[in-house]
Amino acid sequence: MSKYIFISGGVISGIGKGISAASIAFILKSYGFKVSMIKTDPYLNVDAGTMNPLEHGETFVLEDGFETDMDIGSYERFVNESFSRPNSMSCGAVLERVIQDERSLAYDGKWVSLDYHVPEVIINWIKKVAKDSDADITIVEIGGTVGEIGNSLFLEANKIMKVYNPSDVIHIHVSYLPVPSALGEMKSKTVQISTKLLNSSGICPEFLIARSKAGIDDIRREKLSRYCFVKPEHIISAPDTKCIYEIPLNFQKADIGKNILKTLNLKPKPTDLLKVWEKKVNKMKKSTKALNIGVVAKDHKSGDFDLKDSYVSVIEAINHACWEKGFQPNIQWITAEEVNRKKLIQEKILKLDGLIIPQGWGAKGVLGKMKAIQLARENKIPFLGLGYGMQIAVIEFCKNVLEIRDATSQELDKKSQNFVIHQVLDKEIKYNGGKYKDGVRLGAWPCKVKNSTLLDNLYTKYGNNLFSTYPTIMERHRHMYEFNNEYLDVVEKAGLIISGTNPEETLVEAVELDQKLHPFFIGTQYQPELKTRFLHPHPLFIGFIDACSARKKGVK
Repeated sequence: MSKYIFISGGVISGIGKGISAASIAFILKSYGFKVSMIKTDPYLNVDAGTMNPLEHGETFVLEDGFETDMDIGSYERFVNESFSRPNSMSCGAVLERVIQDERSLAYDGKWVSLDYHVPEVIINWIKKVAKDSDADITIVEIGGTVGEIGNSLFLEANKIMKVYNPSDVIHIHVSYLPVPSALGEMKSKTVQISTKLLNSSGICPEFLIARSKAGIDDIRREKLSRYCFVKPEHIISAPDTKCIYEIPLNFQKADIGKNILKTLNLKPKPTDLLKVWEKKVNKMKKSTKALNIGVVAKDHKSGDFDLKDSYVSVIEAINHACWEKGFQPNIQWITAEEVNRKKLIQEKILKLDGLIIPQGWGAKGVLGKMKAIQLARENKIPFLGLGYGMQIAVIEFCKNVLEIRDATSQELDKKSQNFVIHQVLDKEIKYNGGKYKDGVRLGAWPCKVKNSTLLDNLYTKYGNNLFSTYPTIMERHRHMYEFNNEYLDVVEKAGLIISGTNPEETLVEAVELDQKLHPFFIGTQYQPELKTRFLHPHPLFIGFIDACSARKKGVK
């Protein structure tokens, strides 16, 4: 039977529950246990596919095509596991299941209630994930903040599981200790109050993760222990860090792994994973040389604030590859709509070591992205186009190299005579391994990599266990439009190589410029950033960083 760890958060949102959960999962995995993870969310959306990335962060797409919360991306990057639809549970999905059961008479005409039947579905969901994944330990992160109405049903499920299996279920509460500037003293009442709110749901946490700007001292630890009824050694100091990948090491120093296993009556079976992680972190810290990477995007501004969570997977993919090669990334955000309007922005692009156009939708900023791609292509700046970035790169090539002036995407101009990017109706797709949802191609689809291309070189040189079926790889998608195969011959004759295709449907998956024309110019219809890991960076991003490094040396 699986053991269960519930993790909640108090005081403020964005406190770091997801990273705490991922760090604990990695530590437990390093002790030789098979760990599964579930992210629960209080929102009524059935999935995260329709959410505004500026408000909720990026939509993270899983192997099976499910659109989920960005926290599951953190789980995958930390524990090096690929999760699927059951690992994401929103209140909306739970209620949908209850209502479907009620409509199909699964409750035999009984009165269906929130306080009984909904927690029952949540518990069954959690236990099925644990069973199907054959997990020794299942970690359940409860989204939202303790005290909100939205996550009360998940807390109720936690309480019931604890009552019936007290030795198999524990709770970890992540809360915040502020230091008011006028006082200059760390205050613990916030954690005490959020823990009491948790107690009011019938839950007494076995562990507290004390988030704060600086580490907590013994006085605060003693206070928290006394008033929250938690053992002093179970109170984990979690100060702010410069890098999230230091957190598992900080937690390990506090013996959180050993204490969790002791509480759950489990004996550790240590592996060398923590040593490998520590070695990678030390390498990261020693990296001092910087690479200037430009990201041209439309969804990173909210008023006066930069909200990078819209592109967190791209950021982490850049980070992982830079650290692997001994560099520190200096990511420079460029607002797409400003590229055409401001000469200074164009001059800034010309000074970059590399340029990325990430995923996106719609016409907003498309001309700026196209101009940025033109600058990268003509000035041999390493370029990586992801999803929509690949599509715009194809349009730019057709416009400015092939001189097809009205070349465009069906998404952008319905009246053009030259849709080099167009929509393929789902009824025309025969491949059953991927997923189509409302015309959107989602999840992992096969891509056959063309021999002797740059793409081939990168997957061959830097591939890992996620690409064990090479030269056919499985990469994740989230887009509605495709390369129009009517233009295959003409673009290839001009030097734009089709370096990856779907073997079932000849859908174009990747393009690249002949290296005689450009040192590194790759566009992928898929989103490789969704399969990067801290310990195993994605091959395309490593190759991109290699090219950026070469450009930097050449410039100097």
